[in-house]
Amino acid sequence: MGKLNAAAAAKIEEICNRHKDDKTPLMMILSDIQNEYGYIPLEVQELVSEKTGISVAEIYGVVTFYSFFSLTPKGKYVIGCCLGTACYVKGAQQVIDKFCELLKINPGETTEDGLFTIDALRCIGACGIAPAVSINGKVYPKMSVSQVSEVISQYLAAEGKEAQA
Repeated sequence: MGKLNAAAAAKIEEICNRHKDDKTPLMMILSDIQNEYGYIPLEVQELVSEKTGISVAEIYGVVTFYSFFSLTPKGKYVIGCCLGTACYVKGAQQVIDKFCELLKINPGETTEDGLFTIDALRCIGACGIAPAVSINGKVYPKMSVSQVSEVISQYLAAEGKEAQA
């Protein structure tokens, strides 16, 4: 988003106005902004504060508390690796490590080309199919280290790119 342009500011104002009559509008406003832009930088938090009267400190606290919200842009494909107990004991740490190794990023980071972000998640409620990985809502059950390269290759192929060794 960079500097907040007039169109973005107008859209954020429209989102704030949409929820002005809600009893507790902040979560709905932030959720709508996250869905629209993919992240909620400080400039946007300041505008929301101005429009709602909620302090920037409170808004920042909510944005940083909930893992759904992000202060930075996420990749086109967000890889959520569950590290909850059931997934962890079935090898989830090795799976996320392999994603990190192949994509050359750490959890919470995005690849330079903006395609992939890796998120370490606490529990996605898929304990029966552990270890579970989700990519933009699609769940990959019983993920193994040996499957990681193929999964990445599928998304790269969809972008017309080849996996690099």
